[in-house]
Amino acid sequence: MIMLLAKAILLTIWLGDECMKNQEKKKKLQFPTAFTVLFIVLILAAILTYVVPAGLYSKLQYNAEQNVFIVENHKGETTDLPAVQETLDKLNIKMDVDKFIDGSIRKPIAIPDTYEPIEQSPQGLLPVIMSPIEGIMDTVDIMVFVLILGGIIGLINKTGTFDAGIAALSKRTKGKEFLLVIFVSSLIALGGTTFGLAEETIALYPILMPIFIASGYDAIVCIAAIYMGSSIGTMFSTTNPFSVVIASNAAGISFNEGLVFRIISLVLAMVITLIYIYYYAKKVKRDPRNSLIYEDMETIEERFLKDYDPENVIPFDWRRILILVMFLAAFPIMIWGVSTGVWWFPEMSGLFLTVAIIIIFLSGLSEKEAVNTFLDGAADLIGVVLIIGVARAINIVMDNGMISDTLLFYSSSIIKNMNAGFFAAVQMILFSFLGFFVPSSSGLATLSMPIMAPLADMVGLSRDIVVTAYNWGQGWMAFITPTGLILATLEMVDVTYNKWLKFILPLMGIIGVFSIAMLVVQTIL
Repeated sequence: MIMLLAKAILLTIWLGDECMKNQEKKKKLQFPTAFTVLFIVLILAAILTYVVPAGLYSKLQYNAEQNVFIVENHKGETTDLPAVQETLDKLNIKMDVDKFIDGSIRKPIAIPDTYEPIEQSPQGLLPVIMSPIEGIMDTVDIMVFVLILGGIIGLINKTGTFDAGIAALSKRTKGKEFLLVIFVSSLIALGGTTFGLAEETIALYPILMPIFIASGYDAIVCIAAIYMGSSIGTMFSTTNPFSVVIASNAAGISFNEGLVFRIISLVLAMVITLIYIYYYAKKVKRDPRNSLIYEDMETIEERFLKDYDPENVIPFDWRRILILVMFLAAFPIMIWGVSTGVWWFPEMSGLFLTVAIIIIFLSGLSEKEAVNTFLDGAADLIGVVLIIGVARAINIVMDNGMISDTLLFYSSSIIKNMNAGFFAAVQMILFSFLGFFVPSSSGLATLSMPIMAPLADMVGLSRDIVVTAYNWGQGWMAFITPTGLILATLEMVDVTYNKWLKFILPLMGIIGVFSIAMLVVQTIL
């Protein structure tokens, strides 16, 4: 008997050890966090600075105070030139001088046929270590905005306003939940295509996540509705001043050229995206086990619906209605400020800080309780703000490595003598590649357009095709690029990067094929 008991104990211990080993294996197989992904990309970027030859184009920038063009060559030497059309013509920059004088183009313009190799500037251990610090310092305005937003969300949750609002909305949207997806995506896409609504959408996740989850969807549906609405809008920009307008100006054409075609493409792409989201959302609603993040849903629901009980509905009284109205009223004001070019993150932060103070007075909370709640809410988004800083570090390493101009030079060489039929499609692919290294839409436009746009003349195509290829290529890569907003977005809602890739890659392929097909059609028309 004792022997049997001893054997049973030993068997139990062995089974326990095996379970622990299996659990450890599973843990080892877990996809790395957003921070690890970013640091891997950071190291790869540093390695590229050893492999890719360094080089620079000469740059031209307008000095409004002195009314002159300042030309800086690859050695860092500067020359002042008259701010007149003849100067641009002499430098083979096919642009209107008025675009510089009126402030339409503010960033340095690459001068065609001026690329020069320079001494290699590899980014070693110390620059890599310091780059996240520099990245954080460089993006502090965005970080402050996110932290204030987190504080507001904490306050609103404390008052029970979101829970009461969710309950009220659930009653009204019963059986028509996907209309919310259509409305949110379409509205954000409209903002993206007209004035580049992107970073500002971070504010929407804490609001909409509880609503989407309560409606029977998962976090990926919420991300898709917001992030893809913004991404499709900015990718298929129509009047966005930060991308298509700057790119058109830098290409020496009006942004109205190709506008109708871009509008048609935007509508079709949005329809494709909504259909894709619909079929995924339908599967999840039918059976939550179909969710790509099913194993994480309990944790996510605990975070966003911890105080929500559909059986115990919080009354949506005048105080909570007023708090919600004050919060929501900030968004059209923010959109107005950004769209007019008057505001950026400091002004947006000031707006939401004002809203936070008003909500504190409306909440009925004590001074100490309100302040602590605000700080706790801000603390919840510390991970998000650090990701923003580390993502910027990657760009800093590549900029200091002086490889962006080299990549542009070789990219332009590839398509210089290319057949017109392949020209637009290959340009889009090249702009997707360049968009990873130069994630700023305006930065890539001013750097690349003076070089790439004249190549369209050589193959007998309109320059608006180059602008379209730039817009679609960079926007397409933004679906997944770690240097963009996606990792910060995923951190907001506790979804890992691999789960997002599993969801988005099929849609990315569909949109990619669609975009290339539309570009080919545009070359024929």
